[in-house]
Amino acid sequence: MSEVPPRPRQLAFDLPVDSRHGVEDFLVGASNEAAYGLIERWPAWPEAWLRLTGPEGAGKTHLAAIWARAAHAWTIPASELSEAQVPHLVSGGALVVEDCDAGTLDERALFHLMNAMKARGGFLLLTARSAPDLWGLSVPDLLSRLRLAPAATIEPPDDGLLRALLVKLFIDRQLVVDIAVIDALAMRMERSFAAARQVVDRLDRLALERGRRVTRPLVQEALAELFPEEPG
Repeated sequence: MSEVPPRPRQLAFDLPVDSRHGVEDFLVGASNEAAYGLIERWPAWPEAWLRLTGPEGAGKTHLAAIWARAAHAWTIPASELSEAQVPHLVSGGALVVEDCDAGTLDERALFHLMNAMKARGGFLLLTARSAPDLWGLSVPDLLSRLRLAPAATIEPPDDGLLRALLVKLFIDRQLVVDIAVIDALAMRMERSFAAARQVVDRLDRLALERGRRVTRPLVQEALAELFPEEPG
């Protein structure tokens, strides 16, 4: 009797994930309700600019995309900002500058941009993971202005938002999971937006490699790998 050949192992490829950035796709909870409210309040902002702060993967890009669509704003990473670009960037009347604390910010360009945008009557949304005091700024006037700027802060997710986020991330990857899987993840994983994305990405890869559905045993394997419990 011939042996049954082993089942070939599937390879996991880095295919694009369907991460929708519409307002209807943004999950609102206690941790981001205030930030969402400030974004929605535009154009009745107290100042021409607004700082949007939150940890990695918290939804800053999603919120910025919602505002950019409403305000017809352009978006630029802070690392690409230069003084020569300011007149062109201001001409649109609304702009998102992302990752202002990434360490590659042209401070004089940002200061010039803020002055020019306010003079034009436009609006500026600045995203960062931390407060301006932690950006390593050397221009005192810019630091002072950013400290006084209205700020929308996204906090770490509460239990309800974390579970809803996990469900959304699985749906984005077209993965069907039982509620027991969501419960097991929510009980054991680090409570952060970034961790939720990390664990769903790992489960997606494991499920594809093993040719299996996302089940509780697979969840336990992924959690033990990503969030090992400390001994004792």
